[in-house]
Amino acid sequence: MAKVFVSVGSNVDREQHIALALDLLRARFGAIQQSSIYESASVGFDGDPFFNLVVAFDSDAEPRQIVSALHGIEGHCGRNRDEKRFGPRTMDLDLLLVGDRVMRDADIVLPHEEISSQAFVLRPLAEIAGERRHPVSGDTLAAMWARLDDAAPLRRVNLDPVNDARN
Repeated sequence: MAKVFVSVGSNVDREQHIALALDLLRARFGAIQQSSIYESASVGFDGDPFFNLVVAFDSDAEPRQIVSALHGIEGHCGRNRDEKRFGPRTMDLDLLLVGDRVMRDADIVLPHEEISSQAFVLRPLAEIAGERRHPVSGDTLAAMWARLDDAAPLRRVNLDPVNDARN
């Protein structure tokens, strides 16, 4: 079994879609570990702020199977995958890490490239897995977070029903 890390984000009916996605992730993958939820500005377009967090779970599924399941959860949350790349999202689930696996193909890049460049990904990832080493650089995620230049401002938010459901 590999430890899998997934970023979760929404800027459309954020509380509702985050709670639904967490329920669907638990139903599909079992117990999950969850970071705090952070609010951040939209990246790449002018839009409402996002709520972002990272979840972790154990799985023996292949990355392509995990991505397929994540796309299904996004669809259940109302996401249309034909939307333009940078725009409002009911749900955005990105596969960040699958154990120490490194892969690059047309559809999947592991580790996810946004780990090293986006505060809304790295901060919650470092929160729940700070001691974990990046499979390519070998740096701990906590050290990467400490060094992140020009980190976009993040604000921790408390959504009691969502945060209280942490496992």
